[in-house]
Amino acid sequence: MTARKFAPGDRVSVQPGRFDAHVRPGIYTIVRVLPETPSGWQYRVKNALDPHERVLDEAQLRSA
Repeated sequence: MTARKFAPGDRVSVQPGRFDAHVRPGIYTIVRVLPETPSGWQYRVKNALDPHERVLDEAQLRSA
């Protein structure tokens, strides 16, 4: 088990990958930490300009 980088309430910058055209780049807030997967941690995030919460991998997130 690896240590996670972010906690609920943290603000992060999202850089979508080439297969994430539906994800708006920008600043998001961590809503919830999801269980660790074999590929790493996942987070439920919310952008103030987007009505949807999204699940993103830790590799897509940077500290804001």
